Amino acid sequence: MRYLVREKLFAVGDDYWIEDDRGHKAYLVDGKVLRLRHTFELKDAHGNVVAVVKEKMLTVRDAMKIEDAHGDVVATVREKLFTPFRDKYLVELAHGGELKIHGDLIDKDYRIENHHGDELARISRKWFRIRDTYGVEIADGADTGLLLAIAACVDHLVHEEE
Repeated sequence: MRYLVREKLFAVGDDYWIEDDRGHKAYLVDGKVLRLRHTFELKDAHGNVVAVVKEKMLTVRDAMKIEDAHGDVVATVREKLFTPFRDKYLVELAHGGELKIHGDLIDKDYRIENHHGDELARISRKWFRIRDTYGVEIADGADTGLLLAIAACVDHLVHEEE
């Protein structure tokens, strides 16, 4: 499944829909206003919270944590300590293990892979001609909410770095 996402997810109080490849509203990005750190909830089309993303404050490396609907941390997207190439971020999963992020983050042409090298998501700006948008293609059986939240975190961290 492919989704259309607008860039710069963390504008203050910005709420908008992520659409599927048929143009249907699939996920609502609900930006939270008046928070000390950047926060948003990702909700499905029925209003159920799928993920809560919060910027981690006062960390040496830039990081964002992803929580499930119950407030349990499921993943942390963070900057790698040593990055000789463009692969600057990784995802630490709460249950153990990591997801790898490879590709051109600035131009939004990268992929998210599991520890076996299987592609879970492909992110690309090339699929759409609409300004300030990019696509997220999710592999069958992969956790769509988590992968959309990871793409949002990478978008925010890269934007903050610029």
